[in-house]
Amino acid sequence: MRLFGLIGFPLSHSFSKGFFTEKFQREGITDCRYENFPIPAISHFPELWEQHPELEGMNVTIPYKQEVIPFLHHFSAAAKAIGAVNCIRRKNGELTGHNTDVIGFSRSLQPLLQPHHTKALILGAGGAAKAVKYALQEMGIAYTEVSRKYFDGTIAYEAITPAVMEEHTVIVNTTPLGMYPNVDDAPPIPYEEITSRHLLYDLIYNPAETLFMKKGAERGAAVKNGHEMLILQAEASWEIWNA
Repeated sequence: MRLFGLIGFPLSHSFSKGFFTEKFQREGITDCRYENFPIPAISHFPELWEQHPELEGMNVTIPYKQEVIPFLHHFSAAAKAIGAVNCIRRKNGELTGHNTDVIGFSRSLQPLLQPHHTKALILGAGGAAKAVKYALQEMGIAYTEVSRKYFDGTIAYEAITPAVMEEHTVIVNTTPLGMYPNVDDAPPIPYEEITSRHLLYDLIYNPAETLFMKKGAERGAAVKNGHEMLILQAEASWEIWNA
């Protein structure tokens, strides 16, 4: 029996186990199972592999996406550039770290892109923003990061002028603003400057339509939430484990 799993802490609301258990049932995959491993500290990580010799791959969630790095032998280009791992494959006794958020985001965004979508605003500068930045670079889309705290190369929300909005026709929300239960929150951008040329992408998927998306749709913009990205990054893990 091939074993896969998820590490993080806590894991009470894990998407992954439900997704893979359902996938295995739906596709008639009878030689695989997927388990949650809620380890209270990353120091328990090596034990998992020793205790479960049939363990072939793992997903990684908060708070271990960076803490797991010293335990791995190899990294994909994306994982190395982003400095975060959310998928691990064991092959020949060695562990390789990957970042499938990049794949999920890219595959989800690609079908929506129009020729004029050449510049993006990335709202937020946390871990999720790093994956988005890497994906946009791969797609040849220039970006500007917007943050409440100043980092090198970012601009403040107050600096988003009408000209900035006109130029940046893709807007990606990587912040938790608007996530359930705080559904009345939205990133403080000038929504009145949004047009039908804009594409608003929200990494949040609960609620299905955030206030950010609603305000964009009211102005004629194309909008998308992060649910498909979540599914596609999980499918990308499966591809990696079976490559």
